[in-house]
Amino acid sequence: TTQNIITWVAQVIAAIIMLQTLWFKFTGADESIYIFSTVGMEPWGRYTTGIFELFASILLLIPTLSWIGAGLGVGLMSGAILIHLTLLGISVKNDNGYLFFLALITLLASILVLYIRKHQIPVLNKYIPTKL
Repeated sequence: TTQNIITWVAQVIAAIIMLQTLWFKFTGADESIYIFSTVGMEPWGRYTTGIFELFASILLLIPTLSWIGAGLGVGLMSGAILIHLTLLGISVKNDNGYLFFLALITLLASILVLYIRKHQIPVLNKYIPTKL
């Protein structure tokens, strides 16, 4: 169905964006070190964030668990966006807002997955009508 296609596209987009940033976090790229040093979380925050993004990406690609990955993605990207808006700025090291834009796209894709797969969330399942 169209809804299945939309869900999969959102899941894959969020997973790919988070997976492609792992190389930079785990290898200690200058931009990653700069970001996490600026917010006072280098190196532990860089590695921890990378591990959570890896888990979120894997879970996003497992249909029955994708809501968990999307929830992690919402939390991680909300934190990234908040840090951009309060400590880093939209543009980091002259990237013209590229990392901020990726975080925003990942956040929106994760929210979409959560919305579409809301019936899979056990704690919400009893409160959400099956037909809207």
